[in-house]
Amino acid sequence: RLSVMPRRLPFGSWPSPISAELLVAGAALPSEVRAAGGVVWWLQSRPDEGGRRQVVRRGRDGPVSDALPEGFNARTRVHEYGGGAWWVHGGAVFACSWDDQRVYRSDPSVAGCAPSALPLTPEPSARHGFRYADGVVTPDGMTVICVREAHEGGDVRNEIVAFPSRPATGGAEQGFAPASAVLCTGRDFVAAPRVSCDGRRVAWLAWDHPSMPWDSTELWVADLVGSGAGCRIEGAYRIAGGPGESLVQPEWAPDGCLCVVSDRSDWWNVYRVDAIDALSPVHVVDSEVGRPAWWLGQSRYVVADDGTVWLTFSDAAGAHLVGVDTGGGRVHRMVAAVELSQLRVDGDALLAIVAESLRERWVGSFDLREIAADSLKSSVRSDTVVGVVNAAAGARVVYPPRDLGLDPSGLSRPSAVTFPTAGGRVAHAWFYPPTGTVDGELLSGSEGELPPLVTMIHGGPTFAADPSFSLGVQYWTSRGFAVVDVDYGGSTGYGRAYRRLLDGGWGIVDVDDACAAAAWLAGEGLVDRARLVITGGSAGGFTVLAALAMRDTFAAGASHYGVADLGAVARDTHKFESRYLDGLIGRWPADKAVYDERSPLNHIDGFDRPLIVLQGLEDEVVPPAQAQMIVDALRAKGVPHAYLTFAGEQHGFRQAPTIIRALTAELYFYSRVFGFEPAGHIEPVDIAFSDRL
Repeated sequence: RLSVMPRRLPFGSWPSPISAELLVAGAALPSEVRAAGGVVWWLQSRPDEGGRRQVVRRGRDGPVSDALPEGFNARTRVHEYGGGAWWVHGGAVFACSWDDQRVYRSDPSVAGCAPSALPLTPEPSARHGFRYADGVVTPDGMTVICVREAHEGGDVRNEIVAFPSRPATGGAEQGFAPASAVLCTGRDFVAAPRVSCDGRRVAWLAWDHPSMPWDSTELWVADLVGSGAGCRIEGAYRIAGGPGESLVQPEWAPDGCLCVVSDRSDWWNVYRVDAIDALSPVHVVDSEVGRPAWWLGQSRYVVADDGTVWLTFSDAAGAHLVGVDTGGGRVHRMVAAVELSQLRVDGDALLAIVAESLRERWVGSFDLREIAADSLKSSVRSDTVVGVVNAAAGARVVYPPRDLGLDPSGLSRPSAVTFPTAGGRVAHAWFYPPTGTVDGELLSGSEGELPPLVTMIHGGPTFAADPSFSLGVQYWTSRGFAVVDVDYGGSTGYGRAYRRLLDGGWGIVDVDDACAAAAWLAGEGLVDRARLVITGGSAGGFTVLAALAMRDTFAAGASHYGVADLGAVARDTHKFESRYLDGLIGRWPADKAVYDERSPLNHIDGFDRPLIVLQGLEDEVVPPAQAQMIVDALRAKGVPHAYLTFAGEQHGFRQAPTIIRALTAELYFYSRVFGFEPAGHIEPVDIAFSDRL
């Protein structure tokens, strides 16, 4: 039982059961799901194994086992962000290997045999010269169709290819089919090739620079002829999409109808494609069913065998699950979760990754027959059947979350907040108050003390804050920090118009909203105005640097692989984002003056607040030179700072030692800035000009 009077300790110094080691020890969080024939597969991250990703399978009521050989890392470099690195068909797993980017086939269902993987694609002439992702296997099981990103002679081609689903001769290296068949090429980007249930047609998405996939995409359809390396398409035509419309996740229904998610109504909703440029909504809702396609292979809706479309969306109330049958009848379920993702259907089972606010993500299976039966007992309004199901009770746990042994009373719960910001707008965020316990006692700060605030800035910048359970957030709140995770203008989750607020405004709108969130919370008396810090990675790191260089809201900050020189990004970044800044900033180099004005590196005079910089040395999205430039500038000016680099890390930290060191270093840095003693032992960080703190 919790004591009535909380125990008082200075904020930031609270003892916490959430260590940085806990974040990675044994963590195997699921991120993608597949299901067929009663077998469920999912992708697990394994930070304690160098950050590799393993495909895991579980048969009906059977044990969990690895589906790929030991050491195999199922991860693709397509678009540099990857996603969709594996797919399944008939019990076989097809996966792209991080080491060489070739596609391999594994048949892990053979009883008593350890999984082995045979290559299906040849070794390219250049390392990682061919990269594969977002694949499917044709219904006859003969052909793999997927995205291929070819890096040859300094050029990058994105195309859709086909090749046999089995090695030509028993897996011998010399037994490959002579070449893959190129089905679609000539566009800057392609994604989501999907084959109709009868195997006769294929649909895919395409777009060109300077659009990003959340700006303008097109949906194409063609007849599919032949198989394997002899596969080809005929009669290709654009059926939907174009300037000002973002389409994601095309899917075929058993009756041959094509579905897709479109934001033509301002929100990413599911539509049926009736004819060229004629789409009819499956279910209209002022929430996002789709998500920005930073990663390939996302699934926010599925089409069941009977033609029912099952879709999910989330709002401040939680996760929703909606089923719409071919006659328009609806079953609408509130699920006791923050979000459902990676929806897949297998007969009467609906598989999903379930995210909640007080425990880690898990893989669940919903019984569609049970949902239909329960709906008959629910109240009826028009053609909509409304019911409620609890996630834990309504879904069979296929892969459970870790038992972290944490007291739920010591966990901080997110609250959705809306606050005023520049230009008379409002912006959004998730707020977490400091929450902690020791021996059953609630913790509070010292008498009259307000907590410091960690302002978190998500990456992208076209992305969103995530209110699902995060040990990374709880690491701070359990130590006596408040946290606000900001959905600044330009974030996903509030419609296309809100997402477009960042057009031409990156470095202004995001900074305005980050500062406004912190200032509003301070004005509400929830946090200490003198102890506001800001942290973020990638695009979020840019906002951190811009806020510190050009505003005076924050007392300190942490930049994780953040952008310092926008012009350098425009010149040097990879193909997927090489024209991204056209919309966020302006054309390069025609608008060089704007790039210079927005770049934190050109505002060195404004840097007078302590900063810690953390950078992976193999980052190809934001190269290490970006971090070095800002550190050199801080050193020249004598601003207190720390700089930590990590070998073997790309864009985003995946290795356990890196994650641990980065998090503890950030806490140590803030403790020196604000003069408190964190509980437990933390390895010190070398802080330049620490005597000026």
